[in-house]
Amino acid sequence: MSHRKVIESLYKGLCDIYEYKSSKDPATGRVGKPKEVKVNSKQIPCRLSYNSSQAVTQAEGGILVQNIKLFMAPEIVVKPNSKIVVTQNGRTVAYKNSSQSMIYESHQEINLEIFDRWA
Repeated sequence: MSHRKVIESLYKGLCDIYEYKSSKDPATGRVGKPKEVKVNSKQIPCRLSYNSSQAVTQAEGGILVQNIKLFMAPEIVVKPNSKIVVTQNGRTVAYKNSSQSMIYESHQEINLEIFDRWA
């Protein structure tokens, strides 16, 4: 079994990718109000991974920070600040990518944050 097939066998979730963009009316040439647009045509197999780390602060003790990472096929294009809706383990949660994708031969990794609203 290839390295990529092994990684893909761990994918337990599905995701959709959205971008916030405006479109031009072909009849008038006017740019419309920006809106959320789904940029993939099907749910993409993926896997969420979580870990926590202690962030150092000036206050005593520090803050516990959760790191969320999404794994998916390397050929999927995910632009910065895209909204990614992931369904895994019976839960659906909206995230935004907080960094450029780290692309490898067998997969890509995207650091995520919980989606609050479009900036």
